[in-house]
Amino acid sequence: MVKGYVILGLLSAAFALVGTCVCSSSSSSRFDDLFQPSWALDHFTYQGDVLNMKLDNYSGAGFSSKSKYLFGKVTVQIKLVEGDSAGTVTAYYMSSDGPYHNEFDFEFLGNTTGEPYLVQTNVYVNGVGNREQRLNLWFDPTKDFHSYSILWNHRQVVFLVDETPVRVHTNLEHKGIPYPKDQPMGVYSSIWNADDWATQGGRVKTDWSKGPFIASYTGFQIDGCKCPDSVASRCAAASGDPKQFWWDQPTMSELNVHQSHQLLWVRANHMVYDYCSDTARFPATPLECQHHQH
Repeated sequence: MVKGYVILGLLSAAFALVGTCVCSSSSSSRFDDLFQPSWALDHFTYQGDVLNMKLDNYSGAGFSSKSKYLFGKVTVQIKLVEGDSAGTVTAYYMSSDGPYHNEFDFEFLGNTTGEPYLVQTNVYVNGVGNREQRLNLWFDPTKDFHSYSILWNHRQVVFLVDETPVRVHTNLEHKGIPYPKDQPMGVYSSIWNADDWATQGGRVKTDWSKGPFIASYTGFQIDGCKCPDSVASRCAAASGDPKQFWWDQPTMSELNVHQSHQLLWVRANHMVYDYCSDTARFPATPLECQHHQH
């Protein structure tokens, strides 16, 4: 039996070296189980299952997931900065490492009291972004917690607000357009001062007398394949048949009819900027926009 255990140990080490992704559904909603502060630890406070992260005129703050993931769904419930939040940005995003990284962004752009928050989403593929969309929300995101999710599989990236899709980035590799599929991503959030651009193009600056500015978080969920950092490039090959995971079932390869109607409603009633229609920035329509990309 000892010899058997040695062989099993060697096999385990071999699998670790080729970068097997461990698929796990996180039922925990505790911050400490999934995340850790990454900077300005003195700007974190905890109230039961709620994490508060503050921005003041000394520093912002940020946290990151303890693991990286290849495909799956991440969700965080956030209550954004109340009152006059002009100049502040609360960011929640997934990103891989390196100059040719992939990234999926939610950026919540603060505003003066009474003006709506703007939500900016962006997608980076192989280090190239410039795919911004902006929308306002159909509720006040400062009054209560709302869920913000990113679903990522082989066919699409879906940004969801309270399970309503607000953006879809489709896999168009068959059209020669790169798709993020082989770089495991960490999950991150930060609050920081961006008054050079965040509010009305930088015209409205952060009023530090209204600080500290506090974003609150709860309901942390990550359901995806964990991948070791050291063998990131092999994670995709090691993850096996994608259809064994719920997020890659055929029903998840595109929005259902109800979700498609929800996305159309969001775009018609709440979108205020779409890079696809910005002819000043892009005289030639970006390639993915020509293929009904949302």
